[in-house]
Amino acid sequence: MRALLPLLRTGWGWRAGSPAAARLPRGKSAGPGPHRAMAFYRTEERGQPYSPDYRLFFKNVAGHYISPFHDIPLKVDSTENLFNMVVEVPRWTNAKMEIATKEPLNPIKQDTKDGKLRYVANIFPHKGYIWNYGALPQTWEDPHRKDKSTDCCGDNDPIDICEIGSKVLSCGEVIHVKILGILALIDQGETDWKIIAINVNDPEASKFQDIDDVKKYKPGYLEATLNWFRFYKVPEGKPENQFAFNGEFKNKAFALEIIKSTHECWKTLLMKKCDGGAINCTNVQVCDSPFHCTQEEARSIVELVSSSPNKGRNKEEEQVWHFLGK
Repeated sequence: MRALLPLLRTGWGWRAGSPAAARLPRGKSAGPGPHRAMAFYRTEERGQPYSPDYRLFFKNVAGHYISPFHDIPLKVDSTENLFNMVVEVPRWTNAKMEIATKEPLNPIKQDTKDGKLRYVANIFPHKGYIWNYGALPQTWEDPHRKDKSTDCCGDNDPIDICEIGSKVLSCGEVIHVKILGILALIDQGETDWKIIAINVNDPEASKFQDIDDVKKYKPGYLEATLNWFRFYKVPEGKPENQFAFNGEFKNKAFALEIIKSTHECWKTLLMKKCDGGAINCTNVQVCDSPFHCTQEEARSIVELVSSSPNKGRNKEEEQVWHFLGK
């Protein structure tokens, strides 16, 4: 039986101490550039993309399987505005990829509804998602906890994040981002926060410190974001989405408080101090969690998932365009 590694707490982020992690400073790699988060994480595909069986599992720098939901720390640094983002959906794509919160080790999969793969519609003039879309690890929007600012409970997921940098990222990338602001979407009576952030390696990242900088340097982007979230379910026959604060984007300070709150909810979840329902909390690195598993157990979980490359497509489903102008 191997000894459990001690749990290190860095700011809000929790991670396990390991010899592999100790070889390089957190957030650095042997390669060039100020922040190379992907040096610490890589992915492994199982099944064929654009099929119900497709899964994208995560590994750490030591090659051990981990959960992107629970094992990747929220914060990169204890003092800076620097967070890890797990990219689920690359900009301009339509497949609704997401962290599988109810499956062991929480791989990324394509969401399904009524047995069919889900794609977001193209709503003119937007093609698919208009940002790199993903989640902040080690956060959870508790469906039993009413948010005091929206008067609605959470949506039972990690907090969503829209990355507005210039580079189109890849599904499964783990990048470092600066938080700029937040939008409060109310989805079927649930609070579904949308963080606005920018990749710290973006050429223009130094210009962006708060939400007003998005208005200044990327005019029209916040308005497009609001419209995207307002209308994206309309082609499915659903009504327009609603927002708290009349659709106003709140600033960085407000966003950081929401992130801190959802991180506290995640800690309660991982320590089994609340009812997580169907959420799967299996993790490899949060060693004092009752849901902790060994590396060998994690490997067994992945090996149970089919690696067969059948039943898939080579590219995204063709999408029609929807014109919703009034």
